[in-house]
Amino acid sequence: MSLTVSLLVLLFISGVVAQDGWGVDYKDQYICALKGSTVTMRCTYTYPSGPVVQKAFWTKQWGQDLQVEVPERVIEGDEVTLTCKTTCSLTVRPTFTWYRKGHPLSSRTDQLHLQPVSREDADRYRCAVLGLRSPEVTLNVRYLQVEVPERVIEGDEVTLTCKTSFSLSYRPTFTWYRNGHYLSSRTDQLHLQPVSSDNKDRYRCAVLGLRSPEVTLNVRYGPKSISVSISPSGEIVEGSSVTLTCSSDGNPPVEYNWIKGTSSVGKGKTYTMKKISSVDSGEYKCRSSNEHGEKLSEALTLNVLYGPKSVSVSVSPSGEIVEGRSVNLTCSSDANPPVQNYTWIKGTSSVGKGETYTMKKISSVDSGEYKCRSSNEHGEKLSEALTLNVLYPPKSVSVSISPSSETAEGSSVNLTCSSDANPPVQNYTWFKEGGSSPVGSGHSYMAPQRGSYYCEAQNEHGSQKSAAVTVKGVWNSALYAVIGVTAGCGCLSLIIAVFCVRRKRRDNSADDADQTQENLYSNVAVRPATSDAAPDPDPSNQDDVHYASVGPRKPRNPRNAESSAGTASAFGADEEVQYASVQHRSDKVVQKTEVDAQYASVRFSRTGAANRAARSTLEDPSVIYCSVK
Repeated sequence: MSLTVSLLVLLFISGVVAQDGWGVDYKDQYICALKGSTVTMRCTYTYPSGPVVQKAFWTKQWGQDLQVEVPERVIEGDEVTLTCKTTCSLTVRPTFTWYRKGHPLSSRTDQLHLQPVSREDADRYRCAVLGLRSPEVTLNVRYLQVEVPERVIEGDEVTLTCKTSFSLSYRPTFTWYRNGHYLSSRTDQLHLQPVSSDNKDRYRCAVLGLRSPEVTLNVRYGPKSISVSISPSGEIVEGSSVTLTCSSDGNPPVEYNWIKGTSSVGKGKTYTMKKISSVDSGEYKCRSSNEHGEKLSEALTLNVLYGPKSVSVSVSPSGEIVEGRSVNLTCSSDANPPVQNYTWIKGTSSVGKGETYTMKKISSVDSGEYKCRSSNEHGEKLSEALTLNVLYPPKSVSVSISPSSETAEGSSVNLTCSSDANPPVQNYTWFKEGGSSPVGSGHSYMAPQRGSYYCEAQNEHGSQKSAAVTVKGVWNSALYAVIGVTAGCGCLSLIIAVFCVRRKRRDNSADDADQTQENLYSNVAVRPATSDAAPDPDPSNQDDVHYASVGPRKPRNPRNAESSAGTASAFGADEEVQYASVQHRSDKVVQKTEVDAQYASVRFSRTGAANRAARSTLEDPSVIYCSVK
């Protein structure tokens, strides 16, 4: 067989002690053989007389050729090595497998290192190699431990006890250490009274050369110190992000609650305001608490800076504003820092500066809309408009005349009163100069006679009189003109009729039939003929006759111009005569009757031969005149 064979068969054979005369004995206790070789095992046996052995057989038990070696004394904290031992020498170094409670471990050599060992390492172990498994062995770990009360509260009296994992047959001397320094206690107990939250020391005990692991007292207490910080530091401007952080010590750990004023606004170690605004200004506190108590931090004042807002304008005194009084306009604004500049604007013009704008003697020109612009280093804002309505009594009172200051005798003139006032004039009163009693009321007044008139305008704040205006009368001479007009009108009508007949009889050889001539007569005054009787000294019995314009124009055709001489030619030409209104009236004469004569347009013209033939009758004399009364 090859000498490089990697698998050896290990056998462990032992004798069986005879019991009641029965027994088995092995000749060879240990046999080491190569894999594949033949091994002969021999044994002898004894048995009591009487029975007869009918059959002998062999049984196989695994693992007795592997075993795990452990140190006799294992103390917690030591470095411990377990070794997998075989009963024969191995010519090669195979791979070992370790198990703890049947679960494989990572080690692949014949040794398993535990460093440092703890009480949790006290367990069952076995190893395996070349298909063979060792029996399980139990690792016993000796240890000391310092026992402390499960719940230690600040101010309690506490006793520490040094416990062993093995029984002591006598009472040895214990040694106590605090932070590595010896203490005076020599028993298995150490008394501490009272304990505080500041007790953060480490304790251990020792006995018979064994040392316990160090323990630290877990003293429970309520919050002690607490502080609040802000990030970012420095000025806080509206719209920025701000974080408040609370720090506090307590055991068990504390919970945090944020308070603004008297209201809870958040929980947690930090409180964040992503877009801080002016309403977030104020005092903030942090309350930390656990089952053993609570503590409130000092107040942290949050000062949020922002530009002006809520800008408004007020007026003093309030109520009606009457011309001549003193008026104050005051601008109010919310800003941080406070508003530094106030500007007063009327319409589109700046009229003043300062928080208050004063008009000592206000007048009607001060009426209008006022605004206030407030500003600081973070912005500016314009207020809503405040309308100032200044009340004042009537002023600039004047009277206008329609149609004019001169009018015919007996006609009425319309007088109109105008005034500037706020509120508008409520009462207009008319007076005739020289009189003390009113002659009329209202915005307009019809003056029935000549004279000087004025009006007085009044509202609730006062009154003012206008300057007087004079109404002039013109004496009526129409009555004297009517007589002359009546006589002249009759003569003129006869001449016109004769002229029209002559024209219709003329031959149509004239080629200027289509030419016309217009005669206008004006400023003709006819007065009655002087009689032998003496003139009436009473001017009221005299008659005047006024004629409207009657004037001749030049003929439009030279032929017509040649025939213009004489009366017949003057009326035979193509002419047009217009008479305006003529009135004839007698005033203050009882014997005379009132006669009115009014003429409308009187027109006569010369036409062509054809037209004259068509108009050969007197029914169409081409003369139009008005009625005469």
